[in-house]
Amino acid sequence: MIYTRPIRIEFNHCDPAGIVFYPRYFEMTNSVVENFFRDVARYPYEAMMAKGQGVPTARIEVDFRAPSRLGEVLDWSLEVLRLGRSAIDLRLSAEGDGIHRLTATLTLVMVGDGGRPISWAEEVRARITAFKEAA
Repeated sequence: MIYTRPIRIEFNHCDPAGIVFYPRYFEMTNSVVENFFRDVARYPYEAMMAKGQGVPTARIEVDFRAPSRLGEVLDWSLEVLRLGRSAIDLRLSAEGDGIHRLTATLTLVMVGDGGRPISWAEEVRARITAFKEAA
């Protein structure tokens, strides 16, 4: 299954040329992931943080295809590639006006206090697995 979320390109995302400054895409990927955990895993970041947990990015690779400009709406999609004991691999893509803008692959790691990897809670694992397997 694919999780989707539109994001409108705002002035704060752009450089003086009016196109998205590439680090802002990383903020957008984080927003999509954060909302995925809220909507699908039903484990929002504020609940993680209250327990001393989090899902920091351990790896990210991006293929930039076309620029995005102020006012455009990017349709982001997120696909779960792999769910491990404490890590998750995701593929995110963004399109706008029928143009593929970028693809990012990310690895996030579930960590507890002290930043050490911990296993996914069973209910979180079950929700992500059900999402991944739904077609």
